[in-house]
This record gives sequence, C-alpha cells and structure tokens, in this order.
Amino acid sequence: MMELFNSKLCAICKGRKLLCGRPTCPILERFRVARSIKEKINRKDIFGSSPPSIFVGEYGYPKVRIGPLVPPIEGNTSHLDSPLKWGNKTIKDILYYRSLLVMGEMKADVNVRKSRRLLSEIQELAMSIKPVDSEILLKKKPVLKVLPSEFAPPIGPKAELLDFELTENPKIPKRTDYVVNDELKAEPAIMRLYNWGFDEYYIIRLLSAGILGLHRKLVPTRWSITAVQDTIGKKLRKEVLHYEPINEFEVYFHEFLGNRYAVILMPESYAFELLEVWLKGSLFGSGEPEVLHDYEDFRGIKGYAEQTTGAYYAARLSVLETLRKRRRQARILVFREITPRYYAPVGVWQIRVGVKKAMENLIGRFNTLQEALNEVKKFLEHPFNRYLKKSWILKMEKQRTLDYYLNYHKATFI
Repeated sequence: MMELFNSKLCAICKGRKLLCGRPTCPILERFRVARSIKEKINRKDIFGSSPPSIFVGEYGYPKVRIGPLVPPIEGNTSHLDSPLKWGNKTIKDILYYRSLLVMGEMKADVNVRKSRRLLSEIQELAMSIKPVDSEILLKKKPVLKVLPSEFAPPIGPKAELLDFELTENPKIPKRTDYVVNDELKAEPAIMRLYNWGFDEYYIIRLLSAGILGLHRKLVPTRWSITAVQDTIGKKLRKEVLHYEPINEFEVYFHEFLGNRYAVILMPESYAFELLEVWLKGSLFGSGEPEVLHDYEDFRGIKGYAEQTTGAYYAARLSVLETLRKRRRQARILVFREITPRYYAPVGVWQIRVGVKKAMENLIGRFNTLQEALNEVKKFLEHPFNRYLKKSWILKMEKQRTLDYYLNYHKATFI
C-alpha cells in the first residue's frame, strides 16, 4: 500500500502540481478549512447547538477518549452530523461540517458504572433527536489536526474537556426512553429502534454512549457503526431468505464522492460479495492495484470482513434494504472502485449512501449473467478479468448449483 502522504513527493509538489494524481491536495484543503474556522473556535469556552453529536475513540481501550461535539453556532445544526442525508454533498462540504464540531475530550473507563458526572450529561445529549444548546469548557484552545486519519471520518478541533453542560432540556423520544429503560439485549434494542424508523446514526450514537444492552459499556464510534450495520444486516438477510428470487439479472450503478459503485443482482438464492479496488493515484492505491474481497452465503460471513472491513457491512445493508422492500432475494455482487477524486477519507457512511443511491439507479435487466457483466464492465476502469478471477460468486456461477439438479430431477419425475 502507498502511504497517504509521500514526504519527498509532497515537498517537491507543495500542493501546486498535484503530482500524486489527486484533483485536490488533501493537506492544503485541510489548511484552508482550518483557516476558515480559526476565528470561530479560538477560545477555551465554546457555546452552541450540538447536532447532537458525540465521539468515542478506540485507542487505549478499555480506557477511551469520549466527548461531546459542539459547534460555535446556534440553531438547527443537525446537518453537521447527518451522514445519511449527505447524498448531495461534496468532500469539501464534509470537511467543513466536521471541522466546525469542537470536541471536548476526556478519558473514561468503558464500564459506565465507573463513569463521572460528565458522562451522564453526554448520554443525555446522545439520546436527543434535535440539536441541544450546550457549553464546553476546555483546558486549552482546540486544535484541528491537519493530517486526517487514514480510515476514520474527519475529526474536528479538540482539546481536553474540563466541564460540559446542557443548557436546555434534550428532546428524547418516549420510545427511546422505553428501550433504554427496558431490560433488552443490544441486538433486539437496535432492531426495535430501526424498525420504528429511527435514523441509523442515532442508534449508533446510543450504542457508543453505553445506553443500549444489558451490560452497558461505551463502544468506540467506529466499532458501533459496524456493529449496528452488521446487526441490522443479519436480521434483514434472515428475512429475505424467505422470499422468492428475482426473475432477471439486474445492474445498478452510481458514482459518489469519487467512488464508483456497480451492483449485479442475480436470480439465484442469496449470497453477497464485495469486490473493492483502490485505483492507482487514489488514497491507498498502489502501482499495481489489487482486488480486495469478502463474501458470504446464506449462513452469513465467517468471522470479520478482513479485507474490505466496514465497507462490507455498509454495502450489504444498503442492498438488503432494497430486497426487503421488494420482498425478493438475490445473489449480490457489488463492485467498488475508488478513484483519485476521493482525495480525503470521510468515513464508511459514504459507502452506505453510495450503494443506496446505486440501488435507486437501475441500468438495465438482462437474460444472462454474461450480458450483465458486459454492462458493468462499461462503468469500471480496473481490468475486468482481475475481478472475474478474484470473485467467489462468479466462480460459483461456473458450476451447476444444487437448485439446478433439484429442478432437473423434479422435472424428470413429473
């Protein structure tokens, strides 16, 4: 893997020549954002309307960094932390939104029983469904990290938290109170909230804050995202297994924030595979891009998606939601190509949204798999034969399935 930043190349380029092949220099872009918000955050006390938003880090677990995210502005700030509603936003928009959210961080044990008073305030903030006027007192003026993390969504300016106070009552739904106060395990609690129509990232926030489950603990934000998407995905998979397969091969496509998403649905029993390539010149692209993939059959994935990680669960959930709505099942093949236009990492939410938007854009229906593959090939840049060689599902399609033999023998005895 190529490093996110090459010190020698960056020194020669200085962000002007774009020698890395990206359309925008991620270092200079981050400096521009930092400069644009400096006057607004250049203080130790920050008052504003939290979207609401919190963040829990994973480093040092079981001692983690947790804190509220508060922007230096009042009013309806929900757009600053609404990933599933960012479908028409740019990377620049996201960097600006996240950079406005000042994090007051403190160290806490993941066991909420050992928590300080401030944690209960943070938990109240997490349960709110509307922005909450909040105030944080920091030890020093917050600092915005110029170089973004390689995998996490952009984190705004931060400093050690001395005090945190909600200056108005948070708007907590009765159904949230019901789930939180009921003796429910985390999985049924997540599904109950999801089926009631709560925003997925609201549920993620509750899990992160240590509010859900019988044995409640703080859960790092990145882990919560995958946990919630995996939990919902497993339940939806079990549901769609009871439906009839679709009738034809279907192809979908959408490009979002420099990521290409192509989906093939096959008229077969359920299976899912994600094929992912970081093209040359992209953030983590190498001179010889490699196809990464993870897959599952009707029993689910074995262990964790080691190669495609959180992208796997986000992509799977978006397709399963579509199949559930249609009351159909299918064999699913998702292609993801990351181009140099994805010049700064913004988080796994963009995969969730990108595949969701792809599933709203049907390219066509086809009678054969070969026709569907020929259509997908038009949208992708990486040599297509490399996808074909790596894919587990496509290898399965070369063999006669059990369904074929069952149908054959059934027809023979009629």
